Amino acid sequence: LAMEGIQRLQSVVDTLIVIPNQNLFQLATPDTSFVDAFSMADNVLLGGVKSITDLMTSPGLINLDFADVQSVMHGMGNALLGTGLASGDNRAVEAAKMALDNPLLGNDMDISTAKGMLVNITGGKDMTLFEVDKAAQCVTERVLDESANIIFGSAYDESLEGSIRVSVVATGIDEPLMKYT
Repeated sequence: LAMEGIQRLQSVVDTLIVIPNQNLFQLATPDTSFVDAFSMADNVLLGGVKSITDLMTSPGLINLDFADVQSVMHGMGNALLGTGLASGDNRAVEAAKMALDNPLLGNDMDISTAKGMLVNITGGKDMTLFEVDKAAQCVTERVLDESANIIFGSAYDESLEGSIRVSVVATGIDEPLMKYT
């Protein structure tokens, strides 16, 4: 039933992000409630979509507009979405790696095959130019296609003082969607 729904959606959307329910087991513990487990998936989607829409609607350091989003998502098929938040000495690279390796997204699609990518790097006043550059390099080094359309945005959020959040929407993933049984 899930595969039928995914196939129907694929025929009417430009980009499709799927979070397989079985991947919730990678984050949940035996004590995680059923509702809390699905809340984890909702939070991944909410965080990723919110970070990208914030780049278009909120004043930032480097803003995106709808044309940027459309150029990365129009007709691109499979997509992955991830968000990472880190603090400490290597926070920018750690946040980028967390965004790229989100366990809820599974291992059946390879982010390195992306043809398009939206990246949002957000931090407090203490976020440095070099940290933004390191996070951006970490993300771009993962993409194999040298002609991939990668668009970066950056925002300031005073509540993130001491931390950096990196959100990634990777589109045009070559791998087929996961098979559900």
